[in-house]
Amino acid sequence: MEYRIIVVCFAFAFAFAFALASSTVAAANAEVKERMANNGNVVLSGIPEIPPEIGRRLNRYQNVRGAAFRGWTRDSESIFISTRFGAVSQLHRVDMPLGARHQLTFFREPVGQASRQPSGTSIAMTMDEGGNEFAQIFLLNPRNGNLKRLSDGESRNSGIVWSDDGQAIAFRSTRRNGRSNDVWVMDPEKPESAELVLASPDGSSWGAVDFSPNGRELLISQYVSVTDSRIYLLDLKTKEYQLIRGDADAPSVNLPSGFTSDGKGFFFTTDAGANFRRLAFYAIDSADVTILTEGIDWDVSGLLISDDRSRGAFSVNAGGRDQIYLFDPRSHTYKGVSGIPTGRASLGGFSPDNRQLAMTLNTATSPSDVYTLPISRDGLNHGAMTRWTASEVAGLDLSQFAEPDLFEYPTFDSVDGESRQIPAWVYKPKTKGPHPVIISIHGGPESQFRPGFSSTFQQWIADLGAAVIAPNVRGSAGYGRDYVLLDNGFKREDSVRDIGALLDWIETQPDLDQDRVVVYGGSYGGYMVLASMMHFSDRLAAGVDIVGISNFVTFLENTEDYRRDLRRVEYGDERDPVMRAHLESISPSNHPDKITAPLLVVQGENDPRVPASESRQIVSAVRGAGQDVWFMNALNEGHGLRKKENRDLYLEVVNLFLQEHLEK
Repeated sequence: MEYRIIVVCFAFAFAFAFALASSTVAAANAEVKERMANNGNVVLSGIPEIPPEIGRRLNRYQNVRGAAFRGWTRDSESIFISTRFGAVSQLHRVDMPLGARHQLTFFREPVGQASRQPSGTSIAMTMDEGGNEFAQIFLLNPRNGNLKRLSDGESRNSGIVWSDDGQAIAFRSTRRNGRSNDVWVMDPEKPESAELVLASPDGSSWGAVDFSPNGRELLISQYVSVTDSRIYLLDLKTKEYQLIRGDADAPSVNLPSGFTSDGKGFFFTTDAGANFRRLAFYAIDSADVTILTEGIDWDVSGLLISDDRSRGAFSVNAGGRDQIYLFDPRSHTYKGVSGIPTGRASLGGFSPDNRQLAMTLNTATSPSDVYTLPISRDGLNHGAMTRWTASEVAGLDLSQFAEPDLFEYPTFDSVDGESRQIPAWVYKPKTKGPHPVIISIHGGPESQFRPGFSSTFQQWIADLGAAVIAPNVRGSAGYGRDYVLLDNGFKREDSVRDIGALLDWIETQPDLDQDRVVVYGGSYGGYMVLASMMHFSDRLAAGVDIVGISNFVTFLENTEDYRRDLRRVEYGDERDPVMRAHLESISPSNHPDKITAPLLVVQGENDPRVPASESRQIVSAVRGAGQDVWFMNALNEGHGLRKKENRDLYLEVVNLFLQEHLEK
């Protein structure tokens, strides 16, 4: 009872604090009505009552499930997955292909990372509170559900790595000073043994990747930016570390994966001397580097080594589609895997007996599910895939779902005398147009839209008759180092001009309605929505901004300490007067009078990345300029909405908003 009283009081205090903080928003328009929803966890401001038929129409789409691979049991007979049966995703065990899902955890918050102890049964896992991303590390006994917290309960912790003997874990933590991403090691049976083994000397992020087979060294990754990452080797006895790959004066991406079985070398991916990341091998004694995938002109985006280091697999991001290769760490040979459906394929893990490789597969017409691939003795050949999970699709006819097409459109600048082409994916209804258009802009910005399952997109297509276009504007990952650098610093608004070029392209398409175009995006994609509305409101029907940046200066000043320097590399350093003036000049909150199209803003109050103040200030500014704004703020969420009841409400709000502004 005492616990319940504390929770209720905390929720009341939180809601009261929000009410005070949002007073400036309300003051901007005294007529704006606010109401609470979802047991007081969500504030709806300026949003009309949602007709019941919208909820009924969305019900099936809201109850689509997916499953993701999380690990193998020690005997290689069962797998661990995460899926949602209640409000959030939890850990389950599946004992046979298409067998029952046995739920192992029952927490109020979703389970983050989960990693089984080598040669053991315990699972190290992470979980945060209310989306604040200050995850704690726990040790779970999957047999009885007992849980023991290993971290300090206050810092931000992530990146769990087990030693080969299962006697130690390495992890990233801010526990030293609350902001630095340092490397720690502990015996999970003795949490008090936690030891700082590498203190970050700067504002970048340092993390462990792999213990050497003898447990004496750690492979360390330093992440400075999306185009600058370095590899170090740390001696766990002396705590001395040496730079192995990477250079501050000539930045390149260098991402380590794992040691060889003899500990004499390791595998990594690198774009040093190239435009794309290639698979490479580093020999420690000689410092020789061997590039293993010279002929693949796409990013090697994932690399997986088996527990005994005798098997390997890697994935290639070929224009947004995943290609999988089996890899022999001893001979450095590899062979493509056939029969993988077109879409997203996430490498899961080799079974302890090395006979199977687990993957999470996702396509435009099927949600995420877990499959296994039987592996031959040589590790380079395989049999037919076996499906382990069949996630519910709530009775929807997946055969009627739209599949996306890849196209390119010309933008404002040129390359070698030809117009630069921007890649984009378009989903179109099977009905006759002209169709309204929803432009979905990904976040990051160093991210990439990749074609996969989206019940939200499919519902818009089926119920609103809308075409959905997902562009990968300049600055997106997946198209090489040169492309990802095109929007940095003073070039920020060039990516917004790519959206203007897309609007130009839409005008040339007879089956698309140029007068009914909405922009939609989250995080950095939310900034892109606001910036697009700032420049192109006269060409847009509306915009949906989810946890978006509205002012780069206030964002950089208020984002959590542990990530501020990482973001300055991408956006610019607001402490420099010239850059500060530029950032202020392009920030939408300073130009609310230019945002004349209807706006919906969605936020999580506990967001550590893009603070809720970013949403409140754009809502206040635009309302102050005389424009109506719908504002939804979830008090128990962070950077996005993870709880089902909040996501359901959000989808209903978005649907009502789109319905109002896309109807003829």
